[in-house]
Amino acid sequence: MEPTAAPASVEPILKARGLWKVFGDDPQRLFESDLKSESKEKIQEKTGLVVGLRNISFDVHKGEIFVLMGLSGSGKSTLIRNLIRLVDPTAGQIHIGGREICAMNEKQLMNFRRRSTAMVFQAFGLLPHYTVLDNTAYGLKIRGMPEAERNKIAMEAIRTVGLEGWEDYYPSSLSGGMQQRVGIARALAADPEIMLLDEPFSGLDPLIRRQMQDELIQLQSELHKTMIFVTHDLQEALKIADRIAIMQDGEIIQIGTPEEIIASPASDYVQEFVRDAYPATVLTAGTIMEDPEPEIHVWQGPQVAHTLIHRSKRDFAFVLDKQKRAVGFLSHRALDDLIRRGGNSLEAAMDVEFETCTPEMTVEELFPLATASPHPIAVVDEKGKFIGCIRNTTIIESMIQDEPEEKEGEGDV
Repeated sequence: MEPTAAPASVEPILKARGLWKVFGDDPQRLFESDLKSESKEKIQEKTGLVVGLRNISFDVHKGEIFVLMGLSGSGKSTLIRNLIRLVDPTAGQIHIGGREICAMNEKQLMNFRRRSTAMVFQAFGLLPHYTVLDNTAYGLKIRGMPEAERNKIAMEAIRTVGLEGWEDYYPSSLSGGMQQRVGIARALAADPEIMLLDEPFSGLDPLIRRQMQDELIQLQSELHKTMIFVTHDLQEALKIADRIAIMQDGEIIQIGTPEEIIASPASDYVQEFVRDAYPATVLTAGTIMEDPEPEIHVWQGPQVAHTLIHRSKRDFAFVLDKQKRAVGFLSHRALDDLIRRGGNSLEAAMDVEFETCTPEMTVEELFPLATASPHPIAVVDEKGKFIGCIRNTTIIESMIQDEPEEKEGEGDV
């Protein structure tokens, strides 16, 4: 699969190209045979080799959470381990921060892992005889950092994950969620270029898991770390990811934002995978908003406004100021009343009480806004400029999923 394009003028922090991982005796013989393009099952049947990864290419950009997801056996954990050669690729290239990882010798690789990456595992990986502080500072200790300096950095990481006051406790005294916070603190203390998280929350109770997801999102909003996160949980991926790579049988089937994955699945497999996704947590205002026409300005007269609204075939418009900020809502009925009364100022007919949102807000976040006002919601950019609107009915319609048609003979009896 071809890598997704990087944003203009931005060099990816990680580039993987043509990655293969083949398990078995003399895996290179696969590349010298005609079986390379055959199915995983046929390759195993004919050669005894097991294809863990097949010709994978993708980029990860600085500061994003890139999620690898798929069912058990899809290759996601194998892939994340290949990226720092905990498992060596059979073929392909991996560049992180401009360095070719596959070309490193053992000493270079160890130094790279210690200083440029940090990994958080499902099983926490804490040392039971070390305190929270010592566990958090462990990566800095093996770098040779003096105790006072590493403890200062570790304490800051402990505060960041909300464990201040627990630094002298041992892992056995902590809940599962707290232990995982220590694992994240240890990764943060190392200040890595890339954090690798392999199903870090899957062993936690559902409530604690949701809390950890929320805390990770909050941390990311403050720290802007580059994270590669493995999960088999679709809702988790949709919640935390900037982009998702869906894997099947050692291949990446589709890469995209959560919205792209939900709205435009690339295959029947992906469509089935995301079938039960809850759209309200994924679809955004920018996806469902209508264009900003007609543009009615506060200095225009009622007759001009009437003509523009009539031509737009709408029964309302938002009134804008010189900076194109929405300053009022104008209904066709209120405008007609103004004209009948002989009024000449739109301000006398417009309602200044209306709700606004940003294009990034999810449909779920729009619900309370829709119930707070009878008017459509104005969508504004980061400078407050009006860029579109959303009707309340559109929010409801965006939640309606296509139901499978009943087969003949099925249904109520």
